[in-house]
Amino acid sequence: MKMQTIFSKLCGRLPALFVAMTVALPVLAVNPVPGTPQQHPILLQNALVHTVVDAEPKVQDVLLVDGKIAAIGPQLQAPADAELHDLTGKHLYPGLIALINQLGLIEVEAVRATRDDRETSNTNPDLRVEVAFNADSVVIPTIRSNGFSHSLIYPSGAMITGRSALMQLDGWNWQDALVQSDVGLHINWPSMTIRTGWRASQSPEKQREQQQQQLQQLNRYFEQAHAYFKAEQAGLNHGLDSRWHRMLPFFKGELPLFVHADDPRQIRQAMLLAKHYQARLVIVGGRDSWRMADELATANVDVIYTAPFGLPTRGDEAYDQAFAAPGILRDAGVRLALSLDGFWDTRNLVFASGHVTRYGLSQTDALKALTLDAARIVGVADRLGSIEVGKSASLVVSDGDIFDYLGHRVERMWIDGRPVDLDNRHKQLHRRYQQRYQQ
Repeated sequence: MKMQTIFSKLCGRLPALFVAMTVALPVLAVNPVPGTPQQHPILLQNALVHTVVDAEPKVQDVLLVDGKIAAIGPQLQAPADAELHDLTGKHLYPGLIALINQLGLIEVEAVRATRDDRETSNTNPDLRVEVAFNADSVVIPTIRSNGFSHSLIYPSGAMITGRSALMQLDGWNWQDALVQSDVGLHINWPSMTIRTGWRASQSPEKQREQQQQQLQQLNRYFEQAHAYFKAEQAGLNHGLDSRWHRMLPFFKGELPLFVHADDPRQIRQAMLLAKHYQARLVIVGGRDSWRMADELATANVDVIYTAPFGLPTRGDEAYDQAFAAPGILRDAGVRLALSLDGFWDTRNLVFASGHVTRYGLSQTDALKALTLDAARIVGVADRLGSIEVGKSASLVVSDGDIFDYLGHRVERMWIDGRPVDLDNRHKQLHRRYQQRYQQ
C-alpha cells in the first residue's frame, strides 16, 4: 500500500519532473553542431600569417572561397559579399595535424565497451579503422580547442594491426570526417629488449627464443602475402583472402609501411624488410632513432616521434635526451612529425612541440612537424599543411604564440572554409562550476 502511494505521488509530479529535466538539459555535455559548408567569401585581414612555406610570418590578408585559400597578400580587395574578420594582433596558422592517435576510437580507457581500437588476431591488414571512428566523441572538441583540425587514427593490436586513416575533426559521422583512407599499413615490431631482474618473468634465453619466433612469424606473414600478390598478378588465385588481398597495394608500392618501433635493432630490421619489398618506411615511436639519425636520413625514412615529453630511456642518458631527439633528427635531415600516442592527451601535443624548441628543434621546424611535414608523411601535402593558394581553407587563429602555454589562446578555426564551434566539455564544466560560487 505504501509503495502504491509513493507511485501515485510520483505520477502526479511527472509534468514537474519533465520540466526539471528539460531545464537541466543544457548542463549535459553536448558536442557543438558541425559547421555548414562555406556559402560566401571570407576575408581574414591583418593577421600575422604563418604560411609555413615562408621563412618568417608576415602581416597579410587571406581570402577563403569555396573552402579553399583563394589569395594571400597585404590589403586584399574584399569581394562584395565577403564576410570580414579583422585579426589585427592575432596569429594565423594552418590547421594542426595530429599524427598517430586513437581519437574517436576510445572514449573511456577503463570501459571496454567504449573502446574500438583493436582486434584480437595477429594479422589484420584488411582492417579499416575509419569505420570505427566516433565523430560524436566528447574528446574531439577538446582537441580542436588547441588548434588541431585533423588527426591520423590507427588501430592498435599484436603485430599487423591494420591501416590508418586521416580524419578532419568537425563531422557528423565518419563518412563526413574521412579525408584519406589507407594512409599506411601499421606493424608493431617484435621487441628486442631482454628484461632482467625482478621484472623478468622468463629467463633471457626464453625471451630470445620468443623474439626469434615472433620475427619468423612476421616474415612468414609477408612471404604468404607476397605469394598471394604474385599469384594474383598471374591470375592463379581461385578465391579471395581478405587479409592478403588488402596488402596488394603495399606490394605495388602504393601503401607505406608504418612500423611502431623504438630500439635501433627493431628499426634496422624494419629497414631491411622495407628495402626487400621496396616500400616507403615510416618509423612510429622512435625513442632511440636519434642514435641512427644519419642512417635514417640516407635511407629517406620518416619518423613520427612520440616522446617529446619522454623520460630518459637508460640510466646513463642525460635528463633531456628525449627532448633533444627531435632536433638531432632534424639536423641530420630526417623528415619529422611529432606525436603524443594516445587520444585525450593529443591536446597537449602543441605544448610538447613548443617544449622541444628549447632543446634543439627550431620553432619553424616544430611548426612544420605539426603541419606541412606531417601532411607530407601521410601524403596530403597537396591539400593541407600550409597556407598557400589552392589548398584547403583549414586555418586556426590564436591570440598569442600557439606553442606558448601562457600566450596560447585559440579563438577561431575553419575546416575547409567551414566555421568550427570551439566549445567543448571542459569549457561547459568551467562555466557550470563558475556558477557554484555565485550562489
